[in-house]
Amino acid sequence: MIDHAFDASFLSRIQFAFTIGFHILFPTLNIGLAIFLAIIEGLYLYTKKEVYAKALLFWIKIFALTFGMGLVSGIVMSYELGTNFPHFTYKAGEILGVLFGYEVLSAFFLEAGFLGVMLFGWKKVPLRVHYIATLMVAIGVSISAFWILSANSWMQYPTGYKMVGDKMVDENWMEIIFNPTFLPRFFHMTVASYITSAFVIAGVSAYLLLRKKSVDVAKFCMSFALWTIVISVPLQMIIGDTVGRDVFNYQPIKTASIEGVWDTQKGAPLLLFAIPDQEKQENKYTISVPHLASLLNTHSWDGELVGLKTVAKADQPKVAIVFFSFRIMVGIGVLMLFIMLWHLVLRYKGRLFDTKIFLKSLLFMAPLGFIATVSGWITAEVGRQPWVIYNVLRTKDAAAKIDPDFIFFTLSLMFVVYLTIFIFYLYYLSRMIKDGPPDNIDVIHNQNIFLKQGE
Repeated sequence: MIDHAFDASFLSRIQFAFTIGFHILFPTLNIGLAIFLAIIEGLYLYTKKEVYAKALLFWIKIFALTFGMGLVSGIVMSYELGTNFPHFTYKAGEILGVLFGYEVLSAFFLEAGFLGVMLFGWKKVPLRVHYIATLMVAIGVSISAFWILSANSWMQYPTGYKMVGDKMVDENWMEIIFNPTFLPRFFHMTVASYITSAFVIAGVSAYLLLRKKSVDVAKFCMSFALWTIVISVPLQMIIGDTVGRDVFNYQPIKTASIEGVWDTQKGAPLLLFAIPDQEKQENKYTISVPHLASLLNTHSWDGELVGLKTVAKADQPKVAIVFFSFRIMVGIGVLMLFIMLWHLVLRYKGRLFDTKIFLKSLLFMAPLGFIATVSGWITAEVGRQPWVIYNVLRTKDAAAKIDPDFIFFTLSLMFVVYLTIFIFYLYYLSRMIKDGPPDNIDVIHNQNIFLKQGE
């Protein structure tokens, strides 16, 4: 028997958090990789330069491996919603079921259907048709993110519904899909995926350069990734500010958790470091910058932030988790900004590809985008608690009354299974990276007859 403090609701939340936290790693990489593949295949069709084809063949294998992992790890979540949170699916299923259905019909079938052509169609379809398949996969992964973020944003701030008995039913689908928080959060997530993918591409390219393997491909991929970072990191800062403003407007208690504000106050300081004590409703060991939290959240030097004490302790999220997860995300963002600026200096000096300490720094940065993404997700989801649908349905009321021992058993089993498949994923991924891009592009040349017949 497990400790009675771990009730069914808590364990169900841990199980779902573990599942989605594991799953999110793979779409995060593939959203950016799909766009990258579409761009470099277009460059090859236009220029016929082998460097683009080699890069395409190399990264398409990594995309396929990652896509398979995302598919396998994501299927479990739909079952968990039904078994662990039946009251949630009962209450909001008529809305969320439609949004998730749109995701499957308009996105998953699109990307999965054309993925086969993208992976295995080299000798069977013209290159231009193959390129269309690659474009459809790229569009599909972006549409998938659209519907998932729409559903999640609706849970963060539900609009466009009415209550019929004890069920939430649609009243205005445009308000449901395009709820006030949706578009900034959608762009925030997609740009985060581009940044994460760019740092992975840059890190792998740096590894190849350090080994002096496929240098031409590595230089192209690294340069492309770093220019992507130059565009995306500042853009993400602007989008992040918009997301933060939305949180302040629609979920002020989440903002209070992020900033560690217990008492409503004007000119709230930005806490660079603190240890929130939820029991005593105070912060310890604070290092702060006066007025900066108010300035960032309200764009006013003396803007007012609502304090956590304005709601009962039972209505407060786990403040320490939200507080630190947000700072991990932002801290990694600052580090990414530093790498971006360092890259510009080295590019200007003509030392971009032969500065070993910079190349090793890119290796270190490669996984940090995933950590930042998961940290941002933790901030958003834990910060919404104790609500699974904000101000409508509490998480504890959404969970099923299941034997905690059974949930603990399935969680343990899931951890072992996911860890095992992740080890295999890393093994095959490392082999692909060590092998590097192909030495030739025969798989593409062998079907150029289709191009000649069409010309």
